[in-house]
Amino acid sequence: MGKSVILLFILACSLHGTVNAYHIIGGEIYYRTVGYNTATGNYRYVFILKLYRDGDFVCGSRQGCLDYFENPVPINIFNAAGNRVGPSRLMEIEYTRPIRDTLKNPCLAPQTIYLEVAFYGSDTIELPPIAGGYYISYQRCCRGEALTNIYNSEREGSTFYTWIPGTETRPSNNSAYFGIDEAPVICSGLPLRYDYRATDPDGDSLTYSLCSALAGGNSRTNEAVSPPPYTTTVSYIPPYHGGAPMGGNPAMSIDNNGLITGVPDRSGKFVVSVCVSEYDRATKRLLGVHHKDLLITVYNCETRITASTPALLNHCNDSLGLSVPITNNSVAGFTSSFQWNFSDGTDTVTFTRDVFFHQFPDTGVYTVKLVVNPGLPCTDSMVGRINNYPGLRSGFTLSGLCRENPVFFTDTSSYRNGSIVYRRWDFGVADVSTDTSNSISPSYRFPTGGVFSVNLTLRTNRGCEATVTQNMRLYEVNPFAGNDTILARGQTLQLQGAGGEFYTWSPGTGLNDPNVRDPMLTWNDEITFRLRVSNQQGCFGFDSINVKYYTGPEFYIPNAFTPNGDGTNDYFRFIPVGIREYHYFRIFNRWGEVMYNSLDFRHGWDGYYRGRPAAIDTYLWILEGIDLNGQRISKKGTVTLLR
Repeated sequence: MGKSVILLFILACSLHGTVNAYHIIGGEIYYRTVGYNTATGNYRYVFILKLYRDGDFVCGSRQGCLDYFENPVPINIFNAAGNRVGPSRLMEIEYTRPIRDTLKNPCLAPQTIYLEVAFYGSDTIELPPIAGGYYISYQRCCRGEALTNIYNSEREGSTFYTWIPGTETRPSNNSAYFGIDEAPVICSGLPLRYDYRATDPDGDSLTYSLCSALAGGNSRTNEAVSPPPYTTTVSYIPPYHGGAPMGGNPAMSIDNNGLITGVPDRSGKFVVSVCVSEYDRATKRLLGVHHKDLLITVYNCETRITASTPALLNHCNDSLGLSVPITNNSVAGFTSSFQWNFSDGTDTVTFTRDVFFHQFPDTGVYTVKLVVNPGLPCTDSMVGRINNYPGLRSGFTLSGLCRENPVFFTDTSSYRNGSIVYRRWDFGVADVSTDTSNSISPSYRFPTGGVFSVNLTLRTNRGCEATVTQNMRLYEVNPFAGNDTILARGQTLQLQGAGGEFYTWSPGTGLNDPNVRDPMLTWNDEITFRLRVSNQQGCFGFDSINVKYYTGPEFYIPNAFTPNGDGTNDYFRFIPVGIREYHYFRIFNRWGEVMYNSLDFRHGWDGYYRGRPAAIDTYLWILEGIDLNGQRISKKGTVTLLR
């Protein structure tokens, strides 16, 4: 990559001074010598960085928290004196892959750990051989959350480095590396044996030790790099330390063949750092110490193996015939086996808890015995009963799809190996408990139209039960012919029907077309129209409107009213004739207080003021509107309130 790209990366890092990651839990960096430049005397190297993250970790919206691999990442090259050689080099991800490990034991509950590993590669880098060699390092914050053996692990950094030997040994060396990419998951209290040997392309002599994980910076920025030597370790929680990162009895150890052993005594997630020292077989000189951090997850695996299948299974399904689905709800280990003994003289062994089907020779009552892990110390068994009487078919039909009529239901269910002894209909009306029936062919009048989920539950004399559901759409019309109206003689009116799709007005007297929604009325005598509204489904309903005629345009207003609650003349209101618009209708007492202010001529004043009956007295009213000819009409007068 060019210098401009590197500068852009450095600038981006400096703008985001603190980027906490909380997810990298291990890694290593190593190198390969890929050639020698005879013109310059330089060796050509490539570097490989592997980082591991918790694949289940999601940090959500926490600021600065990353739950993915950063790409690219910078590495830095230092000489033995601790001086950086050139700017940071960027390494990009070449590929990633998941790492899963699951406890595989018939006596232990399966536990799975999920990690991801990213492989970063570098371009070829030329370096001249020098005394003391070179240190190549990658540093960052932060490690995984809630690690058992590291204090405040989500803020503890990491350092991964490798050393290229100098001219005093072998600058053309290839470093050792750990080719094992796994996510070890083990059980507390059980012996651990884990082969963690390294690979050395040059065939050098290797020795192993448990060592301390190295800390890094507190912030993940390109400028926060540290020169060698790298001796700052993470803060272990006592009694853990690099040589005993997991405790246990006996404690974890590693031999010179790379075999890790021990018996962990506590569950949790532990960072373990393994160091491999590389020696030249001929000169016995040290060529480098390579270290790698890995995550070992320890579970409390105590499991009570429990056999579980339905104690009573009523097989009723007509479509399966005599083939019965057998369910397995056992608590078992990852590799448990399940032995099924049926009273029809057949046995079956399964190795999963998936449903399987058993074909019985005939109807009847059968027993089944389930044994988990037969022949092992961690075993359990149970016995169940199967009533194998298939042949229940459930269903129903319905007729009537209009809300104004009852809907009729008919149970069409049948049972060829017994009889249906119980039915319960639920017609699906929300917040209504009486929408049920136990009849074979009930009817029900629904309160409204809409979609209703109708359920029919059946039981048979063989213990079978089934529920069948249908979604039913109930149509309705909501006829509305309009409000009763008063017109001036000679005034026309366009009726406005609503609530359906088809309209018929009767009688047709004075209407230009009685079969439309909004016919025009030209008439002069009081008349009542009945409107029939229907829809495409045949649903229908009726409403009516009364039209009266007076001489006008005019406001007709009484001069007295008696609000005593006897149902006669209880309200003071005006009757508009030929008025198309109302401006105000106000009533005042003799002191000028507004007693009533409204344009609702259909209701009017009820004789109350501020919640109390108004006094018997004479009141002033004023009224204004616009008539059908566009003329302003203003009226005022008095009204007497009597009781």
